[in-house]
Amino acid sequence: MVAYSFQKQFATPILDGTKGGTIRADRKRHARPGEELQLYTGMRTKHCRLISRETCAGVTPIRLYLKGDRVIIGEAGARTPRVDIRSARALDIFARFDGFVEWDALCSFWRETHEALQDFSGQHIRWLDLPLELLR
Repeated sequence: MVAYSFQKQFATPILDGTKGGTIRADRKRHARPGEELQLYTGMRTKHCRLISRETCAGVTPIRLYLKGDRVIIGEAGARTPRVDIRSARALDIFARFDGFVEWDALCSFWRETHEALQDFSGQHIRWLDLPLELLR
């Protein structure tokens, strides 16, 4: 079991099945496919609440280019296909999968919470499969 904490705004998208993954910095150990995920809001506070229990569907490297409007999921040469997202439509689909209304809202959130970050490399932990529109 691996626990992840989310801001309150993500509870509803997780519960209604529109948020299917989370983007996290590299760390010693993330969830592995098949492991149970416990998704919380307010972890390590008196307001801690379990949002949902899910099964990890996949963990892949991710790179966000917030200023360049691009997302790369996966690595070249890996077993799973690398997904290179560049079109405005596909970026909006990815943003909705991450719990936002559109790509610009995702970028604004990242800039506000990560001090004017322009790009980010980390891990994409999913409990739902990526939308098929992104895999074409």
